[in-house]
Amino acid sequence: MSERSDVRSSDLVRAAESPRSPAGALRRALSKQMTRTIAGYGLLAEGDHVMVAVSGGKDSYTLLDLLWHARARAPFKFEITAVHLDQAQPGYDGQPLAKWLADFGAPHQILREDTYSVVIERTAPGGTYCAVCSRLRRGILYTAAERLGCNKIALGHHRDDSLETLLMNLFYGGKLQAMPAGYTTDDGRFQVIRPLIECAEADIAEHAQNVGYPILPCNLCGSQDGLRREAMARLLCELERDSPNLRAVMLAALKNVSTTHLLDPRLLARTATAEAGSSLGSGSGSGPRRLPVLS
Repeated sequence: MSERSDVRSSDLVRAAESPRSPAGALRRALSKQMTRTIAGYGLLAEGDHVMVAVSGGKDSYTLLDLLWHARARAPFKFEITAVHLDQAQPGYDGQPLAKWLADFGAPHQILREDTYSVVIERTAPGGTYCAVCSRLRRGILYTAAERLGCNKIALGHHRDDSLETLLMNLFYGGKLQAMPAGYTTDDGRFQVIRPLIECAEADIAEHAQNVGYPILPCNLCGSQDGLRREAMARLLCELERDSPNLRAVMLAALKNVSTTHLLDPRLLARTATAEAGSSLGSGSGSGPRRLPVLS
């Protein structure tokens, strides 16, 4: 195997993996939080084949890296295939990522589809590219997952992504909705999982810098100023100046929902039905089996 590139030098890797170094401690903390999320939400099971979508950003690199190494310690067997999509954006250079994947050793594929031209064509002047780009990318990844025999697709969304989505939906969408740890696609073919959904973006960014992942810039989205998601991120930063634990508290709120204190009639009806059912008999039952934390 060829020597690793400068961005993934042996010195950086040793520093990030040394149990006594701050970088090593951060890596262990992220890995432990990820596996707690996997266990708590039942994201992985025996025999799964997981397609990890690698965009070339810090989040997806971290997801693939931590999940691949957690696989070796898991109490059950599952497979991983990394997939990167080259969307033919101007100035794109995927060579650093391709070399990193080859050196890393996990099974992987690199796809190329010119979605850039389609996105530009379908986006009105002054509009944002995100919705069209996401829809096209999702379709390509679903097709690849089916071809590879994958039953699950892992995305690198983290805690801050979920909180920003919550605020966007609250302020602009008229609904209380964030990002779930896992869900089944509309067509029922795949489960989409987010193992890093409880990990802080700042920790992921620091870890990525420690390891030296070769980050690929997104020239499509990054060329647009004033996106609502960026505004939500700025708002959280401003609020956190006075409340340092704001994001952690917001994450806790997403896991501590009082449905009876909201105004959605559907929630109230379901609560009433559940309470009526529970009054007919408690029934012991053992409950669902939780997966162990892959520490």
